[in-house]
Amino acid sequence: MHVLILGGTTEARRLAESLSAGTRAGLKVTSSLAGRVGAPRLPAGDVRVGGFGGAEGLARWLREHAVDAVVDATHPFAGTISSNAAAAAAATGVPLLALSRPGWVPVEGDAWHEAGSLEYAAGLLPSLGRRVFLTTGRLGLSAFAALGDLWFLVRSVDAPQAPAPARMEVLLDRGPFTLQAERELLRRHAIDVLVTKDSGGEATAPKLTAAREAGLPVIVVRRPPVPTGIPVVTGPEAAVDWLADRFGLGPDRTSPDT
Repeated sequence: MHVLILGGTTEARRLAESLSAGTRAGLKVTSSLAGRVGAPRLPAGDVRVGGFGGAEGLARWLREHAVDAVVDATHPFAGTISSNAAAAAAATGVPLLALSRPGWVPVEGDAWHEAGSLEYAAGLLPSLGRRVFLTTGRLGLSAFAALGDLWFLVRSVDAPQAPAPARMEVLLDRGPFTLQAERELLRRHAIDVLVTKDSGGEATAPKLTAAREAGLPVIVVRRPPVPTGIPVVTGPEAAVDWLADRFGLGPDRTSPDT
């Protein structure tokens, strides 16, 4: 059996590790990374890097490599590859599962403003603050490029490219981040508004707590929906269970229960 994991996330790496551990007979795991991040954390098992060439290219790859199941464990905002995966799965008849971490939920004290796009978030900013902590990644900064009166602290794993805001400081860093570090960052840079994508997970969530404590408004960009008709699980363990139920995977022979 051959499982293709569309990865790049912590959940994808954990799933690859779970499936590759031990000696499940006849199970091959391939993780595909988009290649947009320099020096990515490589998962267990086979790894390929780069795009497929759209839905048709992915469908061709599935056929040529005899893939039995695809798990879309990409970033919640990787809408293009998710759409391509759904189309390729439909074209080939290969079962597709979406592994999508739960989104963040506001709690008492949060001052959230939801945005359906980066462009909408940029339109909200001038009424909410002047010194912006922008944590939406290095792509899409062009949406904020016209806001010349605002100052931006942009945090991303890799350096952003133009077009970008004129008044900008770049902080290259990779999570997980601690609450104390996020508090200090907001204080040191006199941040008065936070912009983030609803990526979910714990690695980057402390910024939300720090913003709540400081009474700062937060613009949360909503994630795109999972393609219609695709089953969804929220964790690697549930993905393993789905594969086991559908394909009758045997247990990991190194498990203490075997």
